[in-house]
Amino acid sequence: MDNWRLMTRTTSLVVFVAAVAIGGCSRGTPEQQTVDDAAAALGGRDRLLAIKTLVIEGEGTNGNLGQDVTPEATGQAFVLKGYKRAIDVAGGAVRVEQTRTPNFAYFQGQQPQTQVFGVDGDVGYNVAPNGTATRVSNAVAKDRRAEMYHHPVTIVRAALDPGAKLANPRTANGQRAVDVTTAAGLTLTLAIDETTKLPTRVVSMTDNPNLGDVAVETSFSDYQDLAGLKLPSHLTTKTDKFTTADIRVTKQSVDADTGNLAAPAAVASAAAIAGPPPATVTAEELASGIWLLAGQSHHSVLVEFADHLMLIEAPQNDTRALAVIAKARELRPNKPLTHVVSTHHHFDHSGGVRAAVSEGLTVITHKANAAFYQDAVSRAHTLAPDALAKKPKPIKIETVDDVMHLKDDTMAVDLYPIAGSPHADTLLMAYFPKQRLLVEADVYSPASAVQPYAANLLENIRKRKLDVDRVVPIHGTVVPFSELLKTQAKSTS
Repeated sequence: MDNWRLMTRTTSLVVFVAAVAIGGCSRGTPEQQTVDDAAAALGGRDRLLAIKTLVIEGEGTNGNLGQDVTPEATGQAFVLKGYKRAIDVAGGAVRVEQTRTPNFAYFQGQQPQTQVFGVDGDVGYNVAPNGTATRVSNAVAKDRRAEMYHHPVTIVRAALDPGAKLANPRTANGQRAVDVTTAAGLTLTLAIDETTKLPTRVVSMTDNPNLGDVAVETSFSDYQDLAGLKLPSHLTTKTDKFTTADIRVTKQSVDADTGNLAAPAAVASAAAIAGPPPATVTAEELASGIWLLAGQSHHSVLVEFADHLMLIEAPQNDTRALAVIAKARELRPNKPLTHVVSTHHHFDHSGGVRAAVSEGLTVITHKANAAFYQDAVSRAHTLAPDALAKKPKPIKIETVDDVMHLKDDTMAVDLYPIAGSPHADTLLMAYFPKQRLLVEADVYSPASAVQPYAANLLENIRKRKLDVDRVVPIHGTVVPFSELLKTQAKSTS
């Protein structure tokens, strides 16, 4: 890891406090010189400050962060066409339009999907295909505001603002870096090439429920001359170590008409969203000692043994996972909840594991997930402290290789890997032999019009010679096994 980036991670709070204390930097200081050199290399201070709008068009890829086939894999991506990023440089508004097509078996199918989203000041929003705009959470809006500065023009302009604070100048690996706290209070790191003085990267820190405190880094290359400026034509963004965007610019326009980049009126007037919505957890007894804990998009299953309880799935985030844990304890208050089965590593299904660990639960998961969960539990969460950060506990983990039989006098559950699934290599399914119930996540969701993983699920059921009466999906309603057979028959007819 570059030294300047490491310092950004470890000293950001100190830098911010020091910057506030000393105020802006005078000309001639190393930090101001770095900014002045960058401005000169890009086309000059006056030219930069005169820019009103910037439109970037191109194509490229978006990485499938947290949803690839293994925790470390990076092969899955969405191919981008029609990428357009319009920036009101002076007004602080951004709108992005793009059409993306998955290069992998995607649960919504392989058809292209158009996305429109933006941020206007403190208001972030998404626009659905039907034109309906909805406000996003404050955290997402903040990340989008930071992303606006992930371009040489916007970050250097922000650094030139008299209200900006500059601090922590350093040099490493042929680059000079400085921390910039914008007039609005966002802190980022700007790095420039020691020789050309052109910006090489911008880094901001954010919270990710799974990854914790992470650096979001955009690097710049292949500069081109345009309208008295030098602008990069290749932008690559990484979140932690994972590439999340790689854009090849085909057209750039300075001071072009961007249209109205203001947040839609209905969105701007909507209430701010401080965090995840409250969790709603319902309980449906599927058989004696087995409950479906549903109520929203991601379900869990509670299993009662003679002397303890076990959950299957702690999904999404602290809010959902802690609510599910509370419901489990409410249903059987006289038995300890001791274990949670995590069906796979995908972020929306593993996002509550840290909360489960904070509650003392032992994690049972596919053997290929062990290192991932060890890492997840060890990561710092200082930007947005979660349940585990507030109540630290070491992880207790048990892994499944070929099969795990969990059995006592009152209950039996068999955990099997789902081999060869195009969805993930780390999947587990849970089979209740007496009740003939099969619990699975993502590989069959009854309400979905597209079922790209169902055939593989059936292969695994038949390989294990499981006698299934009902399928209990983590997404959707409980259905007879015959529905899965019908779905597969339709897809192959």
